[in-house]
Amino acid sequence: MFDIFNPTEEHAALRSMVRAFAEKAVAPQAEAHDAAEKFNHGLFRQLGELGLLGVTVPAEFGGSEMDATAAVIAHEELSAQDPGFTLAYLAHSMLFVNNLAQNGDAAQKARWLPGACDGSLIGGMCMSEPNAGTDVLGMSTTATRDGDDYVLNGAKMWITNGALDDSTMGDVFLVYARMAGAGRSEISQFVIEKGTPGFSIGQRLKGKLGMRASGTAELVFDGARVPASHRVGAEGSALVHMMQNLEIERLTLAAMSLGIARRCIEVMNAYAQDRKSFGQPLNRFGQIQRHIAESYAAFMAGRSYVYQVANALRLDKPGNRLDSDGVKLYCATMAKDVADRAIQVLGGYGYMAEYDVERLWRDAKLLEIGGGTVEAHQKNMTRDLSALRLIK
Repeated sequence: MFDIFNPTEEHAALRSMVRAFAEKAVAPQAEAHDAAEKFNHGLFRQLGELGLLGVTVPAEFGGSEMDATAAVIAHEELSAQDPGFTLAYLAHSMLFVNNLAQNGDAAQKARWLPGACDGSLIGGMCMSEPNAGTDVLGMSTTATRDGDDYVLNGAKMWITNGALDDSTMGDVFLVYARMAGAGRSEISQFVIEKGTPGFSIGQRLKGKLGMRASGTAELVFDGARVPASHRVGAEGSALVHMMQNLEIERLTLAAMSLGIARRCIEVMNAYAQDRKSFGQPLNRFGQIQRHIAESYAAFMAGRSYVYQVANALRLDKPGNRLDSDGVKLYCATMAKDVADRAIQVLGGYGYMAEYDVERLWRDAKLLEIGGGTVEAHQKNMTRDLSALRLIK
């Protein structure tokens, strides 16, 4: 019988491996790194040893050469234990590694992907700006051709892996910029490395509500000089790269939501069996039964939707925006609501760090904002649906 969540033996083996690793190595460090707002560099390197950092990358560049479903499995299983750490993984493996694997030329892939796949390089992607979030095409970062180089000026905001600690920048980034005088949709993409003169951390962003185990920063480009060989694709052609990569980003963010929801259900289900009130287990009371049952049903609905989209998604071409937006729209709020119910079931204990659900609740909120707000998904989906008469 076909298993939509593990469509092949390889997928099932991947899930088993990642779940075991997440429970053994990721879970024990999650609370401490969240409290310290600290990225676990050593643990990240272990993901490279497991083949997860290049899960969608061809084997010739050091990757595991798997598909979108494999990426979803990895993000779901890791996020069930530590969404903050998983967000750093997503920014590296999807926003940098998969993006370059799909859109870079052979020389670029040979130069950066092996190190990114083994974890010796930590990457990210620079798209949002201080004054351009949902309206990403309103970006003001510019690239100017100067002989064999491009000169970049501007700033990018909310960059995951932008800062690995208070002073250490991530190693390599894909940056979206507009050529001086280019049209609104004419975006170009460049690879820029740490240590490039004029490229610096503007500020490391602390005090986040959640996702504290991933480093977030503003990155500044002040006359940063990038060789023309670092341009990914032709000038003005990167909008397609951006849209294509947003699809796998939103799908894997939805997978992170699944991990959060599943873990919250596990915690409240066990607690409601063990904790007694008025002489009976909590799960004998209708109010508690509603929280548990509705959470499970919502989780399974989202999970089925995510894996249906993942199994059909092609990594090498765009065209899945309706449902990549749809899974994130549904699952982001679903995970937040499930985490909220888990806190309610546990009462005072749910409000404390001991049972994890308060951290998962804080982490879940970002998924309604990052990678596209729920309002942006609603707008995109309505626009795409307006072109349809019938839904297949």
